[in-house]
Amino acid sequence: MSVVTRPIGEALAAIVGREAVVEAATACASAAVDGRVPRWVVHPKSLADVSRVLALAWDAELAVVPRGSGSALELGRPPSRLDVVLDLRKLDRVVEYNPDDLTITVEAGTTAGTLAGRVGARHQRLPLDPAGAARRTMGGLAATNASGPLRARYGTLRDLLLGVRFVQADGVVTWGGAKVVKSVSGYDVPKLMVGALGTLGVLGELTLRLHPVPEFEATWLASFKDAGAAQAFVARLVDSTVQPTRVEILNRAALAACGAGDATLGVAVSIGTAEEAVRAQGQTVAHFAREASATVTPLGAGFWTTYEGAMAPAEAVHLQVGTLVTHVGTTATEIERAVADARGVATITGSATLGGLRAAFPAMDLHAVRTIVERLRALVAPWAGSVIIQRAPAAIRAAVDPWGPVEPGAFALMRGLKDEFDARRVLNPGRFVGGL
Repeated sequence: MSVVTRPIGEALAAIVGREAVVEAATACASAAVDGRVPRWVVHPKSLADVSRVLALAWDAELAVVPRGSGSALELGRPPSRLDVVLDLRKLDRVVEYNPDDLTITVEAGTTAGTLAGRVGARHQRLPLDPAGAARRTMGGLAATNASGPLRARYGTLRDLLLGVRFVQADGVVTWGGAKVVKSVSGYDVPKLMVGALGTLGVLGELTLRLHPVPEFEATWLASFKDAGAAQAFVARLVDSTVQPTRVEILNRAALAACGAGDATLGVAVSIGTAEEAVRAQGQTVAHFAREASATVTPLGAGFWTTYEGAMAPAEAVHLQVGTLVTHVGTTATEIERAVADARGVATITGSATLGGLRAAFPAMDLHAVRTIVERLRALVAPWAGSVIIQRAPAAIRAAVDPWGPVEPGAFALMRGLKDEFDARRVLNPGRFVGGL
């Protein structure tokens, strides 16, 4: 039962200031999530503000959706209810930067572009490059576990995150990881928060591991006439001593989007280290490609900027398909066929050495999208693969489970965590796996 004794709008204004609370329905409409318009949009300026707002929401049993840049609001199910959108973009300070230790602590509303600008002068970087990363907030990137081509060398944000400071659903501020002051007993808190879609807590600060910018980097494109040849090349690369920075697979549509030719499949490989080592490893890559009957083309430094657009084209439906490394080429081909059977064209990119594919295609009716998703889930099910709807109209994500089937034991663990961290279902209710 709520213990709030004053109007919610007044209580929120008392916490963050009247100017930081939007209450008019017309003004709140721009912050709607899947058609649900919040009753209030709140712009906290500090972690203390976030704590007090969540404590109020907990007592009043309000539903809160944390928001950064808003770039991933189409991920997951539509929220089952929505009262407050908590806009975190004013939490944008660089709290601490230790270049000698290659670590940085930033507030969750800091964009990856701002972070890159701060550390770039020291020839350092956070090797995290999902599409649109420069405009996306670090809190949002962590909540969605977003990654890009550099994952092949450096891992995901889960591997780069050393510590977090976050606010639990009841307003309690908690720490975990490298800069521990108070932690949640028994859990690796940083890893728990990554990919949880803000359902377990609102991230306030992140301590991150940086890496030096390679002194030299080069990229090559191997172009193939069939999926089998591309697969053989990737297998050869995986089993070798070559240490690539990126290994991305592109289908014909993605190659065209990058202006990179008209092959059935292409594999773009970049290597970054000392120049002599790059050139030596590049010769090995070219040798493997020729063994697989591919043509090899050196690519300019601007390729990866162009490629970012191919990763997230302006299409209505985006899927993330997890498959085996040994099936990357054939899975890409099957995605193309499934979409073509629905009279569409898929743009496919992804990590050739990790088995993570991205597929985008134009708007289709519900039946067509459901058929494609179910067909692909059946394809990858034998090796415990997955198909997640990353972007689609709300009506589709309400009718077709965006997360897909989950093993009962795994879901029981997720539900147990939600019960422990957010028993009142305050944070992002309904959006996560199984409607959590």
